[in-house]
Amino acid sequence: MVYAIDRSVITKTGEHGEHLSSVSATYIQAREIEQAGVTAGMRVLEVGSGGYNAALLAEVVGADGAVVTVDIDPDITSRATALLAETGYGDRVRVVQLDAAHVVPGEEMFDAIIVTVGVWDVLPAWLSQLTSEGVIVVPLRMNGVTRTIAFRRDGDRLVSTSTEVAGFVPMQGDSARPERILRLPDPQGGAVSLRFDLGVPDDPRLLDGVLATGRSEAWSQVEVAGSESFADLYLWMAGFLPGFCLLHAEEGTALSAERGWFPFGVVRGNSFAYFAFRPAAGGSGSELGARAYGPHGEEAAAAMAAQIRAWDRHARRGPAPTFAYWPAGSGGPGEAAGNVAVLEKTHGVLTISWPEVS
Repeated sequence: MVYAIDRSVITKTGEHGEHLSSVSATYIQAREIEQAGVTAGMRVLEVGSGGYNAALLAEVVGADGAVVTVDIDPDITSRATALLAETGYGDRVRVVQLDAAHVVPGEEMFDAIIVTVGVWDVLPAWLSQLTSEGVIVVPLRMNGVTRTIAFRRDGDRLVSTSTEVAGFVPMQGDSARPERILRLPDPQGGAVSLRFDLGVPDDPRLLDGVLATGRSEAWSQVEVAGSESFADLYLWMAGFLPGFCLLHAEEGTALSAERGWFPFGVVRGNSFAYFAFRPAAGGSGSELGARAYGPHGEEAAAAMAAQIRAWDRHARRGPAPTFAYWPAGSGGPGEAAGNVAVLEKTHGVLTISWPEVS
């Protein structure tokens, strides 16, 4: 496990096999500690108690620091408590069974807060216990796409200092935000599921039988090399493409057998499109575009292809996007200009900003 840097270890599953708790891949644990800027003598709160990460934090903060780790699940906190005690960290880490939507009782302010579960929002309880110069690192879900973002206070808002691509098991409890799932039956058996954070169709029944309709497509003329990462394109679409969703195709469906697509989609009324690629005309790399089902599939596919072209023009070759968060009552970001996506959250407003590319 120590050498499998990209592998997480599932520590608890639900009755349907869903992952409820895990020990994150070693690289992301180290990266979050780095993003938070943890040093000797700091007081650190960890949200999500695997045990191993808390032990790492205890080593970094040393004897003059303090580590508190919280989790909503008593099975997880009991396991963490036992493992920390067995490995000599029992008196160096305080383990608390608590819904992390609430303030940790009996604790002062923290210099750093590291969240190790996927969340929809930055919770007020965390900010109330973060020092004025503190950093919070949070795997934030933005219309289905997650980035682990380090935030620092800047006046009445938070601004990002670093980001990382990563995924985490979702938060449970009072602040959980389950995705809305539309299950579309496939004529061959099984189903294709559309998963929404935002923009759930007003009348999902319009999509009944959509997978039995004809298919259309639209191509962007945007090409990518085989080694090029375009993860920020997903984030661009999550911010600027209304009706954006994630897709999952069950085994046995026509889509599961199809090659050349990614699990991102967009709904337009009685039709939906999904992100696709095909060999580039020159024989090197791939062209990005969309394939679609439904009577208005061409419209849905064209909308996705248009955002691929917009990303190519405005964001592909520039610096990585930055993030800012305005807690409720702070006044908010005002009217967005340029390449700025604005996402309403439960307890505030998030902006994703791409610098203009000349």
